Amino acid sequence: MQNSEQLNYHLPVAPLKIAALESCTDLAEKVNAHLIRMRSANSALAEERAKSLHYRGYDAKTYLLDIHCPRFGTGEGKGVINESVRGSDLFVMVDVTNYSLTYRVDGSTNHMSPDDHFQDLKRIIAAGGAAAHRVNVIMPFLYEGRQHRRTKRESLDCAYMLTELENMGISNFITFDAHDPRVQNATPLIGFDNFMPTYQFIKTCFRNIPDLTIDKEKLMIISPDEGAMDRAIYVANILGVDVGMFYKRRDYSKVVNGRNPIVAHEFLGSSVVGKDVMIIDDMISSGDSMLDTAKSLKERGCRRVIVCATFGLFTNGIDAFREKHANGTIDYICTSNLNYRRPELLHEPWYLEADMSAYLAYIIHSINSDESAGDKLTSTYKIREFLDNLKNDDYEYFGSVVS
Repeated sequence: MQNSEQLNYHLPVAPLKIAALESCTDLAEKVNAHLIRMRSANSALAEERAKSLHYRGYDAKTYLLDIHCPRFGTGEGKGVINESVRGSDLFVMVDVTNYSLTYRVDGSTNHMSPDDHFQDLKRIIAAGGAAAHRVNVIMPFLYEGRQHRRTKRESLDCAYMLTELENMGISNFITFDAHDPRVQNATPLIGFDNFMPTYQFIKTCFRNIPDLTIDKEKLMIISPDEGAMDRAIYVANILGVDVGMFYKRRDYSKVVNGRNPIVAHEFLGSSVVGKDVMIIDDMISSGDSMLDTAKSLKERGCRRVIVCATFGLFTNGIDAFREKHANGTIDYICTSNLNYRRPELLHEPWYLEADMSAYLAYIIHSINSDESAGDKLTSTYKIREFLDNLKNDDYEYFGSVVS
């Protein structure tokens, strides 16, 4: 049975409403468009849905709510929902990495930080949570996800964030490629779903990079550090190619910008000579470590370096990546559209974007229906299906019907 048909046989928990904060309106609009298309696709059940109270709000012109988070002159804010959410299954979306948004304080312009976005998320939950049937939070980049465990006298920000949301009454928390998903142990009584963009990365790379071949003599998957090894092993196994790993040798006697500086990147794995290498990681922050890894691989004789990172933050800008592309160190960088991307990045010839909006729409639909997501959201099945149909022009994006 095709995905578009399966969608119509599951009753929604409650009418679906999406409260997208300003930080992620572009992504939310794409998700909304996919939901409208998917839920109106099967005309055979349209009349039945129109008569059934169980399907009230199932077919809607839009699922997006009119919300606003205004600021006072002091910088204080509030959350406002301009329409009823009573009895609805409310999904609140936020991108805590969107630093492009600003607000005024005493005549000065402040850029919004992750802390500001998290406070706005709580404001919207507080504004509509009491009336909603259920509240679900979609936070693609896990707030304070890198501060997930305590090693000395320090705060546990990510765990405390989840505890705060649990105390506000949320039912489900949805994120992508969490730095360490074990942080969900802080709130074991709410749903915590951590999805991966592996399928979208593979699809985007093989569709946009010329003569990229699935052959263990021509392709190799690389983990830039120990933490990303699980991701790299999964991709390597499903493609049937070798995997390699770098480990970071650090100087633990010093602390620079809150971390121990990296002395060298040591490589473990077979030869990369003449091969395309695909580096798999969760994020590009400043990018220094990724650039060092790419340089080391090129010095070892690899053919092309392709970087796949779920979140392209580029906190120090993209000039260094432009330079490394120009001198041949990096050939392609692929990230998702789950977080804010600086506008100039989107026009770079070396940049590829994996669109996650259809995938996220399926996640929202499945949760709204209390439906198992495994049959449609399992990356392994979708990747194998894509690879089998790689040369079929009728094969469309995730969630579309396969001809």
